[in-house]
Amino acid sequence: MFSLSYKNRIAFNYIMSTALLIAVVFFIIYQVIHFSVDKHIDEELKVELQKHLDDVSIDSNDTYLIRVDQWRAREHNSISVNPVFVQFYDNNKKLIDKSPNLKNSNLTLLDVSDEVHFKESKLNTIPIRQIQTSIKNQENVVGYLVIAMSLDDFEIVYVLRKIMLLTYPLILIVLFLIARFFAGRSIRPVTNIIETSSQITKDNLSARIGMPTNKDELFVLSKTINDLLDRMEDTVAREKQFTSDASHELRTPLAIIKGTLEVLVRKPREKQEYEEKINFCVNEVNRLNHLIDELLLLARFENQKQNNKIESVYLNAIVLDSLSRYSEKIKDNDLVINSQFDNDYYIQSDYYLMSIIINNLISNAIKYSKPKGTVSVNLKTENKQTILNISDDGIGIAKDDLAKIFNSFYRANPTLNTAIKGTGLGLSIVKRLCDLLNISVVVSSSENVGTTFELRIS
Repeated sequence: MFSLSYKNRIAFNYIMSTALLIAVVFFIIYQVIHFSVDKHIDEELKVELQKHLDDVSIDSNDTYLIRVDQWRAREHNSISVNPVFVQFYDNNKKLIDKSPNLKNSNLTLLDVSDEVHFKESKLNTIPIRQIQTSIKNQENVVGYLVIAMSLDDFEIVYVLRKIMLLTYPLILIVLFLIARFFAGRSIRPVTNIIETSSQITKDNLSARIGMPTNKDELFVLSKTINDLLDRMEDTVAREKQFTSDASHELRTPLAIIKGTLEVLVRKPREKQEYEEKINFCVNEVNRLNHLIDELLLLARFENQKQNNKIESVYLNAIVLDSLSRYSEKIKDNDLVINSQFDNDYYIQSDYYLMSIIINNLISNAIKYSKPKGTVSVNLKTENKQTILNISDDGIGIAKDDLAKIFNSFYRANPTLNTAIKGTGLGLSIVKRLCDLLNISVVVSSSENVGTTFELRIS
């Protein structure tokens, strides 16, 4: 099976359907003309037959007489203009008379029982159609009348058939070339898509497909591919940034540990100094472990599909468990916790993922609260949605930083808050899990006033 290009396949499929349609139209035209000419000749023969029967009279001896002067005066002498041939036979099928245009030729009398019978034959190589009938006196057959007419009118039918057979393939060839030309113009956007796609690599995702003028299916296809490229470019950029940040964040504690240990072994130290440096290294190792855990957790959720374990989740218990987990920090900072719930709140979700979200948000609220500050956790129902608000009156977030807080490793002004430790991954994890669980997360904050995170759970 030979292979055709997309452009030629479009043209070929168009031609196949058009060929069928033209064939049907040609066939109908041919049949209509053939039927019309055929019917016209038969009607002319019947008319001529009736005229010549009217010229016949029968006497009392069952002998029929022909008004020769009348029927011979009907222009039977010319074979070039609508020739009609006439022959009379007696009841013994012997020739009595014939039209002058027959000259030395004779029409064949058929041995048929039908009163009227058509037959096609030839007269001196001229195609004719004849009709015959018996001449009767009451029930007795006294003779026969045969009328014939040239089939020259059928020449137009034969010519028409030849013209159709010759023009049919020519029409298809011309239509194929025209269809191929317009198909090429129609798929030009597809060619642009192919050319643009060939330029796109993992290191060059900036190329975009030119949008077609008409907003048709190709416009939608081009827009969809461009949107896909936008998402891919954004994903690759975030992956590169994530890799760079992760590499930096992992190297920093390792470099600190290495430097501390190198200094420690240069010369003998006091026991207290050894313990101090070792404890410092242990803390850095713990921070490194925590960072690795969060990186693995984020990587796991980045690749996770919608196969979460959906069950009935008691939100009140998750909130109280998280608060109790940070009870020591709450006590150290002398924080006030407002967590009064009017009702028991249940949702259909993944318990493990919900506990991570709430735990990270409460951890941030406690971490960034001022000493003797207030952390509020409120649950309510609004428009068939369960709403969880976690607020603090801490250092807040600058307006320019609000759009970036969900980015991996992003921390607002870390140099101004050196006492607050963190990896910058907590809110990235929160955002990713909220997307997995179809939870809307909204943050509002003002510097030195406080921050509020609102979760809307359907």
